[in-house]
Amino acid sequence: MSTGINPHSYPLPQLSSDLFARLPEPAALDGLAAAAAIAYGAPSSDHVVPAPGTQILLPLVAALVPPGRAAVLAPTYSEHARVAALVGHRIRDATEVDGLAGADLAVVVNPNNPDGRIVARAELIAHAVELRSRGGILVVDEAFMDVGPDESLSGDVGLGNIVVLRSFGKFFGLAGLRLGFAVAAPPMAARLRASLGPWAVSGAAIAVGVTALTDRSWKEAARARLAHEARQLDELLAEQGLDIVGGTPLFRLVRTQAASELFHHLGRGGILVRRFDEQPTWLRFGLPPGEPAWVRLRMALASFT
Repeated sequence: MSTGINPHSYPLPQLSSDLFARLPEPAALDGLAAAAAIAYGAPSSDHVVPAPGTQILLPLVAALVPPGRAAVLAPTYSEHARVAALVGHRIRDATEVDGLAGADLAVVVNPNNPDGRIVARAELIAHAVELRSRGGILVVDEAFMDVGPDESLSGDVGLGNIVVLRSFGKFFGLAGLRLGFAVAAPPMAARLRASLGPWAVSGAAIAVGVTALTDRSWKEAARARLAHEARQLDELLAEQGLDIVGGTPLFRLVRTQAASELFHHLGRGGILVRRFDEQPTWLRFGLPPGEPAWVRLRMALASFT
């Protein structure tokens, strides 16, 4: 329960053995980009860069501008700051969106991990315009946008200096497939493709990605199920007096003065949740993967004193 990954994975289709024996054809990758463009609202497949997960894209995107000032809206996923520093940027945390002003590289996770904070699309576009006037870029990590309110900037990348990152594995529950996407204006998209090189995405990931991204009925059912289970988790956590301070349908964030004690208590019961060194009163709970896990969590919480 320490992850924000859908515990109810997309059912894998039957895969041809050729997908594992041969390198994928360029036409297959083009088909994946086209499916992703429709699913994420990108202007065209030319704006979409498939990759073996979004993690590998982070340093490539951070290097789209020369080393300078990078502002990351925090607290958030720590890899953005680490990777930006790795490619030479000077990092500062911004606690409010206005703190992004003056940066050469601005990074926002939207919805945010771990508190689920949402920054409105219009507000982000205004910051992108300000950045563009100085040659800066705005990176919006939309790893959890599949289950968030639709404030995606995928349709706005034509502005020229916006890069949107979309994770496949979290919503579809297939993190091990290693698939993600960058959405950007064609010139930046071309640079990212060149940096990744040929055959970056496996044939199996391409085939599963196309099938899942175009499966509207599964996606609608999954969103409804996740929303229901998030409400169920809220009720369970609230029954134990835990203060729910944020999250998305894939995870809930609670605040308690007994966070450290509860973390270790759950761990002794074989239940791992996420804790935060910089926020010692926070714990993040992912969704239990099935009824036995719900029962274990309920019993573990009830026995905490």
